[in-house]
Amino acid sequence: MSMLLEGRNAVVHGGAGSVGRAVAAAFAREGAKVFLAGRTLATLDEVAAELAGEGAAVETAEVDALDERAVDAHADDVAARAGGIDVCFNAVGRDDRHGLPLLEMSLEDFTRPVETAMRSHFLTTRAAARHMTRRGSGVVMAITASTGRLAIPEVGGTGVAFDAIESQCRQWACELGRHGVRVVWLQTTGLPEALTADRFPAYGSGSPEGMTRAELVA
Repeated sequence: MSMLLEGRNAVVHGGAGSVGRAVAAAFAREGAKVFLAGRTLATLDEVAAELAGEGAAVETAEVDALDERAVDAHADDVAARAGGIDVCFNAVGRDDRHGLPLLEMSLEDFTRPVETAMRSHFLTTRAAARHMTRRGSGVVMAITASTGRLAIPEVGGTGVAFDAIESQCRQWACELGRHGVRVVWLQTTGLPEALTADRFPAYGSGSPEGMTRAELVA
């Protein structure tokens, strides 16, 4: 039985995180050769070992998605050795700050996720798209959340960052579509599997002690 991504090359930025790891595994199951990129090579290698143990073709590279030269160089190297880039997925973390109302939040904590999202998505998309447009095909993928569409208290700049990611994706799509490159994002209401803590901020619930994991998921 043929697989959806057989013979394709997929780059996953932030490949050692919970989202990046799951996406990389899904790509690998569908036959793609996966190129994991991130800031910490040791954790990337752990993911790669798991995927390779299941028969996947996978490589890792230490790449800071905020470093323009590093992102460009990595894309150029992958495209040159693998013959092109078919899929680029950005799962880079943004170091969001939650649990405080905006009135009590510093400017740095508010703007950090927005600036990180805009820079990493622009650089990773541009680097991959330069190769995709030459071949007339490719898919650039991002992930956002309902936080970008809904007004939820005490999430700092997270909602603004997600909204900005979707806006940037639309801009890329209108320019890359004519070259055969699709730009899409996956919008989720939450990923329970990605939650590692036991307690979370109140998020406007009124609870002085915050929310338990079960309460947050519910």
